[in-house]
Amino acid sequence: MSNVAGKAYAMTLLTPMRPWKTPINTFLFMISRVIPASLSGLLGLQIIHFARWVMVRRNQWPDFGQGPMNLTNDYMLFISNFNGTWDQYIDAFSDGIPNGLNLFWYSSTKFPQSIPITPFKEYIRHNQITTDYYYNATPGSAQRDIKAALRVMSAIKNLAASHTGTAGEGISPAEFRKLYDAALLSVQADLGSQGYAPIPSTDTERADTHRADYVRARWAPTQQP
Repeated sequence: MSNVAGKAYAMTLLTPMRPWKTPINTFLFMISRVIPASLSGLLGLQIIHFARWVMVRRNQWPDFGQGPMNLTNDYMLFISNFNGTWDQYIDAFSDGIPNGLNLFWYSSTKFPQSIPITPFKEYIRHNQITTDYYYNATPGSAQRDIKAALRVMSAIKNLAASHTGTAGEGISPAEFRKLYDAALLSVQADLGSQGYAPIPSTDTERADTHRADYVRARWAPTQQP
């Protein structure tokens, strides 16, 4: 599946809208940016890597040699990367911010509202574009895995800094042990296994194979006699 890379799924959605509605929808997006609290339901979804809405007017389509395009509608482009299955993502969106979804897709032609869920899913399937090429830098990691790794890295860097001290004088082994125990306690929930990527995707295995030489060279260089 070209839409899947490891634990992540790439969604691209293109929906038509009447040009006279475009300024209204643009204004609604401006309000949501000024009032971030209106997106609290969306921001609270831990499965999302990235989500963006882009308004594309009729005269803004790029010309790759096909010549001017005589379009009746403007379009809204929605792009998102997330963890889990397609159904899980749509369900989470519909449950988390149903009113927000209705607002964002206000101008889209024949948008059925986010509830009930079945017409909403059918609308997305009809307007979704299959991703031809999807690159994921961390296919074996979900968003929570990456955040956990960053917290562990931060704890290690703090330990390294405390070991040398601000003036390079260092600290005693006993003091360092106390700091180490405290750091380990603070990140203990971040040290679990990341688990495996979904079976439908073999990209994780391929990515691991491709970067194996780099990983060995970076973290386990050959010891010289």
